[in-house]
Amino acid sequence: MVDRKDIGSWLSGPDTSGISKYPGERLGLPEAGSGSIARAGRRILAICIDWGLALLISNYAFGGDPWGTLAVFAAEQILLIGTLGYSIGHRLLGIHVVRLGGAPAGPLAALVRTILLCLVIPAVIFDPDHRGPHDKAMNTVLVRM
Repeated sequence: MVDRKDIGSWLSGPDTSGISKYPGERLGLPEAGSGSIARAGRRILAICIDWGLALLISNYAFGGDPWGTLAVFAAEQILLIGTLGYSIGHRLLGIHVVRLGGAPAGPLAALVRTILLCLVIPAVIFDPDHRGPHDKAMNTVLVRM
């Protein structure tokens, strides 16, 4: 026979004690404000801005060649993230790339992130902390300024 204790266990829902309440909690980042994980909307808009700028430059310099556009995009990502910690799109939307712990990403992290980002698939796969394989590979995270 079914008793009240059996019914209560499934009515209360699954055990969520090991699940984070917000992206970045497992990484020790704040829920909101400066230093919190940049959400998908900002990330997508930032990459669209960067790709749009790459298209404009490519149309002028390379006649719109798709490989030229990818090269311009990659160069922007490597140079700006490697030196400043953010691309033009990131800066406009108030986000930047840092290593876990807050240190700057650096040139090597920017290079590896960009190579993986240009493969596209890592950019659309991410974990509960909004980190894709390109961020996990170099131990980086995209946070709000």
